[in-house]
Amino acid sequence: MLIAVDAMGGDYAPAEIVKGAIMGSRLWNVDIVLVGDEKAIQANLPASYDKSRIKIKHASEVIAMGDHVDAVRTKRDASLVVAASMVKSGEADAVISLGNTAAAMAAGTLCVGRIRGIMRPAITLLLPTGKGVTVFLDVGAVADCTPGIMCQFALMGKVYSETVLGTKSPRVGLLSIGEEASKGNEVTKATHEILVHTENLNFIGNVEGRNLFDGTADIIVADGFVGNVALKVAEGVMEHMKSLLKEDLGNHPLSYVPMFMLSPLLKRIKKKFDYSEYGGAPLLGLNGVFIVGHGRSNAHAVSNAVKAAKRAVEGNVVEAIRDAVSRQ
Repeated sequence: MLIAVDAMGGDYAPAEIVKGAIMGSRLWNVDIVLVGDEKAIQANLPASYDKSRIKIKHASEVIAMGDHVDAVRTKRDASLVVAASMVKSGEADAVISLGNTAAAMAAGTLCVGRIRGIMRPAITLLLPTGKGVTVFLDVGAVADCTPGIMCQFALMGKVYSETVLGTKSPRVGLLSIGEEASKGNEVTKATHEILVHTENLNFIGNVEGRNLFDGTADIIVADGFVGNVALKVAEGVMEHMKSLLKEDLGNHPLSYVPMFMLSPLLKRIKKKFDYSEYGGAPLLGLNGVFIVGHGRSNAHAVSNAVKAAKRAVEGNVVEAIRDAVSRQ
């Protein structure tokens, strides 16, 4: 298996990207091609790296975090574009980008292409819950959705949950402002009506924002606008809670005692909700495996993105979605 990694994308590129890719190659037993400025990549390679498993493909341009999505068209030799094109041509089995998400979406659509019948791809996130993992989509790819697009999100989420996570008959929930079928905007209500009558879909009805992390559903569907807002709110709450906890414990006269006792617990909780543990989010609906990661990804996150890409390839998720769409 060969995975193309955009070595120039992300806040800590190329150093952390290169380090994480090498780590991922070793841990998950895959070959890596680092795409980007050859000199910059080589400068960050350790002397002892496995040259049989780590290759470099030079790309003369970079799409920066602040670049407009049009850069995908104008910078044809950008590392992101070259890496995505390798999947299209069959040179690589998957691509990973930790940089500009909007540009990654554009590169996925233009360079890799959508599965026939899929109207829009979805950014798919894995949410940790007390009962396992919930697949949450879309979290930012498509702000304005039609009921048809939302139903395809449900289908793709079901396929991913079954093929990659091994969930049998995953429960599908629709994110809304109430559990009743009559709650929500017009798109949500129309989507609910279609999903209720969709065969071979374990649709459990509407779920609310409070259900994101409680394991009520194995898959939660939302449009990209609502999904992204929900995700950012959840991230903000977690950061705020960490700050409050540190402040309150720090002000306690015997703070060293509770901090010493709570440290192992806090580390376990942090690990469960740390984005780096999941590596990246698959762009479902494309004709290839495409993983997008957080711009602040460190080497640990990049390594886990490699793992996510490998699992998606091994699960044959692209072909499974293609088959599911053809049967609709």
